[in-house]
Amino acid sequence: KSACREGFSKFLGKAGLAGRMPRVVACGSRADAYDSFCTALRNGEPAMLLVDSEAPVLPAAQSGDASQRKDRDRWLPWFHLTQPQGDDWDRPAGSDDLQCHLMVQCMEAWLLADRETLKTFFGHGFREGDLPASGHPIEQIGKQQLYDALARASRDCRTKGSYGKADHSFKLLSQIDPGKVVNASPWAQRLVETLQARMSQR
Repeated sequence: KSACREGFSKFLGKAGLAGRMPRVVACGSRADAYDSFCTALRNGEPAMLLVDSEAPVLPAAQSGDASQRKDRDRWLPWFHLTQPQGDDWDRPAGSDDLQCHLMVQCMEAWLLADRETLKTFFGHGFREGDLPASGHPIEQIGKQQLYDALARASRDCRTKGSYGKADHSFKLLSQIDPGKVVNASPWAQRLVETLQARMSQR
């Protein structure tokens, strides 16, 4: 949890939130994150929920032009999360869709947005050619495909070893360029925009 907090704090600081940082709460499982979010709301605390989408976001939850902020602001992540084929969560009373954010389809997609940092981090032996093609939209790459590609690309790296979420994910998150992530992921852009707007009001 400490590594998670540090990784997200450094990422958000570089994303323009330095000096007005939200408190990052690492909750463990996605169910724990949802429960903690609901508890914060019941206690009257300002809160946002950030979880992996785990799968492609349902079209009904992200209609409009992804390049337009006015359309991103109208996206419906709770619709995605409340579906039976997903988490089947109830939308907490008093919450809105701008308090809910998705990493699509998982955090590893953000890592793929900054291949230069991946190559530098893993060093000699990293095989970029084993990653999905650079022109492929990162939000369209499945979770297991991302895990497998990162593991293959790093399997010959002697200093770091093959990619493992526990060993590498949050260290990489602290080092990647948020600008590249935002440019590659409309859902990441939505998160950063929302945090910037809300933290500037505090």
